[in-house]
Amino acid sequence: MLKFTSINKENPSKTDSKVRSKNFDEIYANFAKQKAEEQASRCSQCGVPFCQVHCPLHNNIPDWLKLTAENRLEEAYQLSSSTNNMPEICGRICPQDRLCEGNCVIEQSGHGTVTIGSIEKYITDTAWEKGWVKKIQSSLERKESIGIIGAGPAGLAAGEELRKQGYQITIYDRYDRAGGLLIYGIPNFKLEKEIVQRRTKYLEDSGIKFHFNIEIGKDLTFEEIKSKHDSVLIATGVYKAKTINTGKDFSNVIPALDFLIASNKKGLGDEVPLFDSGKLNAEGKDVVVIGGGDTAMDCVRTSIRQKAKSVKCLYRRDKENMPGSAREVLNAEEEGVEFLWKSAPKDFIGNDNVSEIICSRMQLSEPDASGRQLPEIIEGADYKVTADIVITALGFDPEDIPKMFGVEELKVTKWGTLRTEFKSMMTDIDGVFAAGDIVRGASLVVWGIRDGRDVAESIHSFIQAKNESLKKVS
Repeated sequence: MLKFTSINKENPSKTDSKVRSKNFDEIYANFAKQKAEEQASRCSQCGVPFCQVHCPLHNNIPDWLKLTAENRLEEAYQLSSSTNNMPEICGRICPQDRLCEGNCVIEQSGHGTVTIGSIEKYITDTAWEKGWVKKIQSSLERKESIGIIGAGPAGLAAGEELRKQGYQITIYDRYDRAGGLLIYGIPNFKLEKEIVQRRTKYLEDSGIKFHFNIEIGKDLTFEEIKSKHDSVLIATGVYKAKTINTGKDFSNVIPALDFLIASNKKGLGDEVPLFDSGKLNAEGKDVVVIGGGDTAMDCVRTSIRQKAKSVKCLYRRDKENMPGSAREVLNAEEEGVEFLWKSAPKDFIGNDNVSEIICSRMQLSEPDASGRQLPEIIEGADYKVTADIVITALGFDPEDIPKMFGVEELKVTKWGTLRTEFKSMMTDIDGVFAAGDIVRGASLVVWGIRDGRDVAESIHSFIQAKNESLKKVS
């Protein structure tokens, strides 16, 4: 270890932008064994591992880096997977530049961060190849069953942890595949779908049952689910797109998730009429994406691969204040996306379709007490941008779960997220828990996994306490 002074930081090779922009393959190669060991050996093994502190899962990063450097990969995998239910996914899509790698001690000292995410991906991909990933075999099979609504990161992580405890797990989802945004929201060039499907099969092989195409409140009532299980977890995520006021209903103003789901379904071989008709297809079009987060980056980079005529990203702040991953912005720039910094849509011109956007030029105010700079319009500096399709990537709000499920007893916060007791994560209904984005608000996959693991502990404690109470009564 401690070789950061003699070995330079080196990332896995990245496919040339001219090549990768023509397909949806993942753009980063995997480390070779020698390079993984070499890069892992750069870790300084510092006394206070800030990489671990700033990881929502508090992964034992220095320890599995040391094991990797010593060619003890199976042990590294066991340690990595002990705190993370999806290390091969987090290694690919976590914004490491804002979390573990961004807080690496040797990065702060100017030596370049340890490439934690790439090593995490390498460890787990090797584990799958070598057959080290074994299906769950609990030492105790419990009779109690848990119903989980939502097959996204939080629901899958909770289901896995509870299955390890021997509970009977059934996961319900509105879509026809498990994974939530992992399968339908994140493009293949960041996360190939075989990776998600492999993880789902592992859970199925471990005894977790999945029921797809189930809309709670329509196909199945909430009370029916509640009556079937000893406890219920709501982990639906947040899917309601934040909207922009265009003044009228333009048919070519598309929510980001509609666009990404159509692209991912097409990649999975599904029939997607709205894609085939051109409505959700960027080919040959001038595309304008409004927003500055990771979803906006997914949209611009997908548009490039769909052979758009031009792709512009409209964001009201500058590059330094963009919420999306800096790595993703760089990738988008390399692939030919034009960023219109400090710009915001003012008006939309067109009849049934938007043909032009009038944009306001913005400037950033002086920092407020928190250091945040607010965007302000520069009067008289408007300009126009042509558009054949406008994709809005402004974030997501929670759906009205109490109304959808027909359960008034479920209470929400002022933000529309489900209200839970902070420590137990239980809702206002006894035995009904909630976790992930539907409680936290739109967030990172790694936080969904963390919430799923935490709520699994709470559900286990709830059922154990309930059983103890029944024993005392009897």
